[in-house]
Amino acid sequence: MEKTTKPISGYVMVLIGLLLFFGAFASIGTGNAILAVIIGIVFIFVIPGFFIVEPNKAVVLLLFGAYKGSVKSNGFFWVNPFMKKQKISLRVRNFENKPMKVNDKIGNPVMIGTIVVWKVEDSYKAFFDVDDYENFVHLQADAAVRKMAGLYPYDNFEDEDAEVTLRSGVEDVNQSLETEISERLEHAGIKVIEARISHLAYASEIASAMLQRQQATAIVAARRRIVDGAVGMVEMALEDLKIKEIIEFDEEKKAAMVSNLMVVLCSDKSASPVLNVGTLHQ
Repeated sequence: MEKTTKPISGYVMVLIGLLLFFGAFASIGTGNAILAVIIGIVFIFVIPGFFIVEPNKAVVLLLFGAYKGSVKSNGFFWVNPFMKKQKISLRVRNFENKPMKVNDKIGNPVMIGTIVVWKVEDSYKAFFDVDDYENFVHLQADAAVRKMAGLYPYDNFEDEDAEVTLRSGVEDVNQSLETEISERLEHAGIKVIEARISHLAYASEIASAMLQRQQATAIVAARRRIVDGAVGMVEMALEDLKIKEIIEFDEEKKAAMVSNLMVVLCSDKSASPVLNVGTLHQ
Protein backbone atom coordinates (compact mmCIF):
# COMPACT_ATOMS: atom_id res chain seq x y z
CA MET A 1 0.00 0.00 0.00
CA GLU A 2 1.32 3.44 -0.91
CA LYS A 3 2.56 5.56 1.97
CA THR A 4 3.15 9.27 1.33
CA THR A 5 6.01 10.84 3.24
CA LYS A 6 7.67 14.26 3.38
CA PRO A 7 11.39 14.20 4.18
CA ILE A 8 13.55 16.89 5.75
CA SER A 9 13.90 20.07 3.72
CA GLY A 10 17.07 20.07 1.66
CA TYR A 11 17.73 23.72 2.47
CA VAL A 12 18.03 22.93 6.18
CA MET A 13 20.54 20.19 5.43
CA VAL A 14 22.47 22.53 3.11
CA LEU A 15 22.90 24.91 6.04
CA ILE A 16 24.03 22.06 8.28
CA GLY A 17 26.42 20.88 5.56
CA LEU A 18 27.98 24.34 5.31
CA LEU A 19 28.42 24.42 9.08
CA LEU A 20 30.16 21.04 8.92
CA PHE A 21 32.34 22.22 6.04
CA PHE A 22 33.51 25.34 7.83
CA GLY A 23 33.77 23.42 11.10
CA ALA A 24 36.22 21.02 9.50
CA PHE A 25 38.44 23.90 8.39
CA ALA A 26 38.19 25.49 11.83
CA SER A 27 39.29 22.23 13.44
CA ILE A 28 42.30 22.07 11.16
CA GLY A 29 43.13 25.64 12.09
CA THR A 30 43.10 24.78 15.79
CA GLY A 31 45.25 21.72 15.20
CA ASN A 32 42.50 19.21 16.03
CA ALA A 33 43.04 16.94 13.03
CA ILE A 34 40.96 14.01 14.39
CA LEU A 35 37.89 16.22 14.84
CA ALA A 36 38.43 17.65 11.35
CA VAL A 37 38.49 14.13 9.86
CA ILE A 38 35.31 13.13 11.71
CA ILE A 39 33.49 16.27 10.58
CA GLY A 40 34.73 15.71 7.02
CA ILE A 41 33.38 12.13 7.00
CA VAL A 42 30.01 13.35 8.28
CA PHE A 43 29.97 16.04 5.58
CA ILE A 44 30.69 13.50 2.84
CA PHE A 45 27.97 11.23 4.28
CA VAL A 46 25.39 14.04 4.12
CA ILE A 47 25.91 14.96 0.44
CA PRO A 48 24.31 11.89 -1.27
CA GLY A 49 21.05 12.36 0.63
CA PHE A 50 19.92 15.38 -1.40
CA PHE A 51 17.35 15.00 -4.18
CA ILE A 52 14.78 17.06 -6.09
CA VAL A 53 11.15 16.16 -6.85
CA GLU A 54 9.81 17.85 -9.98
CA PRO A 55 6.12 18.70 -10.58
CA ASN A 56 3.96 15.65 -11.36
CA LYS A 57 6.70 13.27 -10.37
CA ALA A 58 7.30 11.10 -7.32
CA VAL A 59 10.26 9.43 -5.65
CA VAL A 60 9.96 5.96 -4.12
CA LEU A 61 12.26 5.46 -1.10
CA LEU A 62 13.83 2.09 -0.27
CA LEU A 63 16.09 1.33 2.68
CA PHE A 64 17.93 -1.96 2.30
CA GLY A 65 15.03 -3.37 0.27
CA ALA A 66 12.29 -2.12 2.59
CA TYR A 67 9.70 0.35 1.29
CA LYS A 68 9.81 3.56 3.34
CA GLY A 69 7.32 5.72 1.47
CA SER A 70 6.78 7.84 -1.61
CA VAL A 71 7.57 11.54 -1.88
CA LYS A 72 4.97 13.32 -4.04
CA SER A 73 5.52 16.89 -2.86
CA ASN A 74 7.55 19.12 -5.15
CA GLY A 75 10.76 20.56 -3.84
CA PHE A 76 14.29 20.01 -2.55
CA PHE A 77 14.66 17.31 0.13
CA TRP A 78 17.15 15.22 2.08
CA VAL A 79 16.87 11.64 3.29
CA ASN A 80 19.14 9.02 4.76
CA PRO A 81 21.94 8.61 2.17
CA PHE A 82 21.58 4.82 2.40
CA MET A 83 18.08 5.09 0.98
CA LYS A 84 17.64 4.17 -2.66
CA LYS A 85 15.64 6.80 -4.53
CA GLN A 86 13.55 5.67 -7.55
CA LYS A 87 11.81 8.34 -9.61
CA ILE A 88 8.44 7.74 -11.26
CA SER A 89 6.33 10.05 -13.43
CA LEU A 90 2.78 10.95 -12.37
CA ARG A 91 2.07 12.89 -15.56
CA VAL A 92 -0.84 12.05 -17.85
CA ARG A 93 0.28 9.85 -20.72
CA ASN A 94 -1.41 8.45 -23.77
CA PHE A 95 -0.68 5.95 -26.47
CA GLU A 96 -2.40 4.81 -29.64
CA ASN A 97 -2.57 1.12 -30.40
CA LYS A 98 -2.20 0.33 -34.07
CA PRO A 99 -5.28 -1.36 -35.58
CA MET A 100 -5.19 -5.06 -34.74
CA LYS A 101 -7.32 -7.90 -36.00
CA VAL A 102 -9.93 -9.21 -33.55
CA ASN A 103 -13.22 -11.09 -33.85
CA ASP A 104 -16.56 -9.48 -33.10
CA LYS A 105 -19.46 -11.22 -31.36
CA ILE A 106 -20.50 -13.04 -34.55
CA GLY A 107 -16.96 -14.06 -35.38
CA ASN A 108 -16.26 -11.61 -38.20
CA PRO A 109 -12.64 -10.39 -38.31
CA VAL A 110 -12.46 -6.64 -37.74
CA MET A 111 -9.62 -4.15 -37.33
CA ILE A 112 -9.77 -2.02 -34.15
CA GLY A 113 -7.35 0.71 -33.08
CA THR A 114 -7.58 2.41 -29.69
CA ILE A 115 -6.34 5.45 -27.78
CA VAL A 116 -5.77 5.15 -24.03
CA VAL A 117 -5.06 8.10 -21.71
CA TRP A 118 -3.64 7.08 -18.33
CA LYS A 119 -1.42 8.02 -15.42
CA VAL A 120 0.19 6.44 -12.36
CA GLU A 121 -1.95 6.94 -9.27
CA ASP A 122 -0.35 4.49 -6.79
CA SER A 123 3.45 4.50 -7.00
CA TYR A 124 3.77 1.48 -4.69
CA LYS A 125 1.64 -0.78 -6.91
CA ALA A 126 3.29 0.52 -10.08
CA PHE A 127 6.76 -0.30 -8.76
CA PHE A 128 6.23 -3.46 -6.75
CA ASP A 129 3.04 -5.21 -7.95
CA VAL A 130 4.06 -5.51 -11.62
CA ASP A 131 7.40 -6.04 -13.32
CA ASP A 132 7.16 -3.25 -15.93
CA TYR A 133 4.10 -1.09 -15.52
CA GLU A 134 4.40 0.65 -18.91
CA ASN A 135 4.54 -2.66 -20.79
CA PHE A 136 1.75 -3.93 -18.53
CA VAL A 137 -0.49 -1.06 -19.65
CA HIS A 138 0.03 -1.86 -23.34
CA LEU A 139 -0.53 -5.60 -22.97
CA GLN A 140 -3.65 -5.25 -20.83
CA ALA A 141 -5.11 -2.65 -23.20
CA ASP A 142 -4.72 -5.12 -26.08
CA ALA A 143 -6.36 -7.88 -24.05
CA ALA A 144 -9.25 -5.58 -23.07
CA VAL A 145 -9.87 -4.66 -26.73
CA ARG A 146 -10.08 -8.33 -27.70
CA LYS A 147 -12.56 -9.05 -24.91
CA MET A 148 -14.66 -5.96 -25.64
CA ALA A 149 -14.85 -6.75 -29.38
CA GLY A 150 -16.28 -10.18 -28.57
CA LEU A 151 -19.20 -8.60 -26.71
CA TYR A 152 -20.68 -6.70 -29.67
CA PRO A 153 -21.31 -7.37 -33.36
CA TYR A 154 -19.76 -5.00 -35.88
CA ASP A 155 -23.25 -4.04 -37.09
CA ASN A 156 -26.77 -5.43 -36.89
CA PHE A 157 -27.03 -6.90 -40.39
CA GLU A 158 -26.51 -10.42 -39.08
CA ASP A 159 -27.72 -9.74 -35.54
CA GLU A 160 -30.87 -7.66 -35.91
CA ASP A 161 -31.69 -7.94 -32.20
CA ALA A 162 -28.43 -6.26 -31.17
CA GLU A 163 -29.16 -2.90 -29.54
CA VAL A 164 -25.48 -1.89 -29.34
CA THR A 165 -22.96 -2.51 -32.11
CA LEU A 166 -19.34 -1.53 -32.56
CA ARG A 167 -20.24 0.82 -35.39
CA SER A 168 -23.34 2.54 -34.03
CA GLY A 169 -22.96 2.33 -30.24
CA VAL A 170 -19.84 4.46 -29.95
CA GLU A 171 -20.51 5.85 -26.47
CA ASP A 172 -21.53 2.50 -24.97
CA VAL A 173 -18.62 0.66 -26.58
CA ASN A 174 -16.07 3.26 -25.43
CA GLN A 175 -17.49 3.15 -21.91
CA SER A 176 -17.26 -0.65 -21.90
CA LEU A 177 -13.66 -0.47 -23.13
CA GLU A 178 -12.68 2.11 -20.50
CA THR A 179 -14.24 0.04 -17.71
CA GLU A 180 -12.52 -3.13 -18.85
CA ILE A 181 -9.08 -1.49 -19.07
CA SER A 182 -9.55 0.27 -15.71
CA GLU A 183 -10.32 -3.01 -13.96
CA ARG A 184 -7.24 -4.64 -15.45
CA LEU A 185 -4.85 -1.77 -14.63
CA GLU A 186 -6.11 -1.22 -11.09
CA HIS A 187 -3.68 -3.92 -9.92
CA ALA A 188 -0.78 -1.80 -11.15
CA GLY A 189 -1.95 1.46 -9.55
CA ILE A 190 -2.84 2.93 -12.94
CA LYS A 191 -5.80 5.28 -13.42
CA VAL A 192 -7.43 5.25 -16.87
CA ILE A 193 -8.64 8.74 -17.73
CA GLU A 194 -10.05 7.90 -21.15
CA ALA A 195 -10.16 4.97 -23.56
CA ARG A 196 -11.79 5.11 -26.97
CA ILE A 197 -11.77 3.46 -30.38
CA SER A 198 -9.77 5.41 -32.97
CA HIS A 199 -10.11 3.02 -35.91
CA LEU A 200 -12.84 0.53 -36.82
CA ALA A 201 -13.17 -1.43 -40.06
CA TYR A 202 -13.69 -4.91 -41.40
CA ALA A 203 -10.52 -6.93 -41.96
CA SER A 204 -9.22 -6.80 -45.53
CA GLU A 205 -10.22 -10.39 -46.36
CA ILE A 206 -13.94 -9.67 -45.90
CA ALA A 207 -14.07 -5.90 -46.40
CA SER A 208 -15.08 -6.15 -50.09
CA ALA A 209 -17.89 -8.64 -49.44
CA MET A 210 -19.23 -6.61 -46.52
CA LEU A 211 -19.16 -3.42 -48.60
CA GLN A 212 -21.22 -5.12 -51.31
CA ARG A 213 -23.69 -6.29 -48.67
CA GLN A 214 -24.04 -2.78 -47.26
CA GLN A 215 -24.54 -1.37 -50.75
CA ALA A 216 -27.17 -4.00 -51.53
CA THR A 217 -29.00 -3.23 -48.30
CA ALA A 218 -28.97 0.48 -49.09
CA ILE A 219 -30.29 -0.13 -52.62
CA VAL A 220 -33.11 -2.36 -51.33
CA ALA A 221 -34.09 0.25 -48.74
CA ALA A 222 -34.10 2.99 -51.39
CA ARG A 223 -36.18 0.88 -53.78
CA ARG A 224 -38.68 0.08 -51.03
CA ARG A 225 -39.17 3.78 -50.36
CA ILE A 226 -39.56 4.52 -54.07
CA VAL A 227 -42.18 1.79 -54.47
CA ASP A 228 -44.09 2.98 -51.38
CA GLY A 229 -44.14 6.50 -52.79
CA ALA A 230 -45.16 5.33 -56.27
CA VAL A 231 -48.07 3.27 -54.92
CA GLY A 232 -49.32 6.29 -53.01
CA MET A 233 -49.10 8.54 -56.10
CA VAL A 234 -50.94 6.01 -58.31
CA GLU A 235 -53.64 5.60 -55.69
CA MET A 236 -54.04 9.37 -55.42
CA ALA A 237 -54.21 9.77 -59.24
CA LEU A 238 -56.92 7.15 -59.64
CA GLU A 239 -58.91 8.62 -56.77
CA ASP A 240 -58.72 12.15 -58.22
CA LEU A 241 -59.81 10.93 -61.67
CA LYS A 242 -62.76 9.13 -60.12
CA ILE A 243 -63.86 12.07 -57.94
CA LYS A 244 -63.57 14.65 -60.74
CA GLU A 245 -65.20 12.26 -63.25
CA ILE A 246 -62.64 13.20 -65.88
CA ILE A 247 -62.61 9.72 -67.39
CA GLU A 248 -63.94 6.30 -66.52
CA PHE A 249 -61.72 3.24 -66.70
CA ASP A 250 -62.73 -0.37 -66.87
CA GLU A 251 -60.66 -2.81 -64.89
CA GLU A 252 -58.42 -3.65 -67.83
CA LYS A 253 -57.58 -0.02 -68.61
CA LYS A 254 -57.16 0.76 -64.93
CA ALA A 255 -54.64 -2.08 -64.64
CA ALA A 256 -52.79 -0.79 -67.72
CA MET A 257 -52.64 2.73 -66.29
CA VAL A 258 -51.38 1.46 -62.95
CA SER A 259 -48.74 -0.61 -64.71
CA ASN A 260 -47.56 2.33 -66.82
CA LEU A 261 -47.45 4.71 -63.88
CA MET A 262 -45.51 2.24 -61.72
CA VAL A 263 -42.98 1.72 -64.51
CA VAL A 264 -42.50 5.46 -64.94
CA LEU A 265 -42.28 6.23 -61.22
CA CYS A 266 -40.06 3.29 -60.22
CA SER A 267 -37.71 3.27 -63.19
CA ASP A 268 -34.15 4.47 -62.61
CA LYS A 269 -34.13 6.00 -66.10
CA SER A 270 -36.11 8.87 -67.59
CA ALA A 271 -39.37 7.81 -69.23
CA SER A 272 -39.67 8.10 -73.03
CA PRO A 273 -43.13 9.44 -73.98
CA VAL A 274 -45.08 7.64 -76.73
CA LEU A 275 -47.66 9.60 -78.75
CA ASN A 276 -50.92 7.68 -79.23
CA VAL A 277 -52.59 8.85 -82.51
CA GLY A 278 -55.39 6.33 -82.38
CA THR A 279 -58.32 5.93 -80.03
CA LEU A 280 -58.04 5.24 -76.37
CA HIS A 281 -58.67 1.52 -76.94
CA GLN A 282 -56.10 1.03 -79.71
